[in-house]
Amino acid sequence: MSRFGLALGLAAALAAVQAVSAEPPPTVDFLNSGKVLPKNLPFSELVRHGNTLYLSGQVGIEPGTLKIVPGGIAQEAKQTMENIKTSLEAHGYSLQSLVKCTVMLADIGDWPAFNEVYKTYFKGDYPARSAFGASGLALGAKVEVECIGAVGERCCSAKPGRF
Repeated sequence: MSRFGLALGLAAALAAVQAVSAEPPPTVDFLNSGKVLPKNLPFSELVRHGNTLYLSGQVGIEPGTLKIVPGGIAQEAKQTMENIKTSLEAHGYSLQSLVKCTVMLADIGDWPAFNEVYKTYFKGDYPARSAFGASGLALGAKVEVECIGAVGERCCSAKPGRF
């Protein structure tokens, strides 16, 4: 076989493999349930890009309002986590879909109190997490949590059935 024939054959084989393995680009869905955040805010509560979920930061507001719940860090932390749970469930997902959470605290000294509430929302497997103190949070909140999730069969298959 000539070099030209070999090169042509390899090029054809490569093109065939690429055509078979090519997937359409993932879709992007901008989701707002209205169950936690008012729908007129200039951001989505959740964006799904392929198998990845991006949740906007949540604070401890009373659902449907922009009013922070009273009672201090423990109550705000609980409402923040409930709001995350509600947002996920409104779109067919759960807290078990989360793989990373970022916690922002107006006072980093509130970390232990926040952590006591946070850990009650997960059983066994915790998402990766980072936290930092902030000089101010939206609406005067004491805590804000934003999360990233992963969904779908091709994603996160280390524990079948988890997602």
